[in-house]
Amino acid sequence: MSFKIGILGAGIGGLTAAIALQRAGHEVVVYEQSKQFLRVGADINLTPNAVRALDGLGIGEAVRRTAARPTHRISRTWDSGEETSRLAMGDTAEQKYGAPQLTIHRADLLAALAEVFPLEQVRFAKRAEKISEEDDGIHLHFTDGSTDRVDVLIGGDGIHSAVRTAMFGAESPRFTGVVAFRAVVPASRVAGVPNLQAFTKWWGPNPESQIVTFPLNRGEDIFIFATTAQESWHLESWTTPGNVQELRDSYAGFHPDATALLDACDEVLKTALYERDPLPAWARGNMALLGDACHPMMPFMAQGAGMAIEDAVVLARCLAKVTTLEQVAGSLHAYAQLRMERASKIQIGSRGNNWLREGGNADWVYGYDAWTTPLDAQPESVAVPA
Repeated sequence: MSFKIGILGAGIGGLTAAIALQRAGHEVVVYEQSKQFLRVGADINLTPNAVRALDGLGIGEAVRRTAARPTHRISRTWDSGEETSRLAMGDTAEQKYGAPQLTIHRADLLAALAEVFPLEQVRFAKRAEKISEEDDGIHLHFTDGSTDRVDVLIGGDGIHSAVRTAMFGAESPRFTGVVAFRAVVPASRVAGVPNLQAFTKWWGPNPESQIVTFPLNRGEDIFIFATTAQESWHLESWTTPGNVQELRDSYAGFHPDATALLDACDEVLKTALYERDPLPAWARGNMALLGDACHPMMPFMAQGAGMAIEDAVVLARCLAKVTTLEQVAGSLHAYAQLRMERASKIQIGSRGNNWLREGGNADWVYGYDAWTTPLDAQPESVAVPA
């Protein structure tokens, strides 16, 4: 049976869900608060679990067109430069996990998703003001005065989710006391730095301090993502200019290989990082959440986008089994139960920022397949792997 499914938010999770749900035979409409797709946002690390999920949607080739393919995942100590772990990616990861690691600009990933989801089914400039679930469906009221009704509503609308507020009440995310710097430099400018085509994480003197670098644009550029503790910066925007000298000063004691990358920066963006604790529920009635709307996380395991993509695939698989509208709530609850433990583990592990520092097994993260994980599997209660 086909239902009208509304998705609030045309981000990575929202568009992935839209494609998967439409292919399952449902009528899908996406509501996006922006006036159009904009080339803004961060650069994204898609680990094999995320790439395999995108391959299942048939967009893997489009994603690979502009992405880089890191050769390794390397951990180095901030001051000595000592290499504490090295995990082969590239062809090795593809052979082991069925997909490689890809690093890509968020806008390029969104463009690849938008290529296969009909643009006429995206309603732009739609900011939700009120959401209510009534006997005849879910009613949406937007700030422009327009309204709509859907049978099912999915909140893919980020950390400040209006769907989340409608389901569970208003609650503010928590500032972590950590800020992030982002910059891109041409690879040719830092040719003397080793392992430019790898994903390299420089572990700082405390859990809040790190520098991560990886290739972009098929290896022509190098992306720099650096975090440090700071109490007074609360701006969330990913487009706020930062100060290059502040960036360099914040990591002045790091190894010359790391500081050489910072010295090559002409400009930098800066943002505050926010999170929430794991939610006890992601579904209520015929509404459910995915991605940052239900599990915003620190970037230290590079799984924010990956978790949203996995959520979307498992959600679509659960709803594909539904034959009557009365079964929707149960299927959304089943989706949440299937996804909550894994996402919460990664959410908590990202906060701890210790994963793969000294090596370890990446299989529990990279080996997950959202397309084949059993839908009747019972969640397990186990500790977060180190």
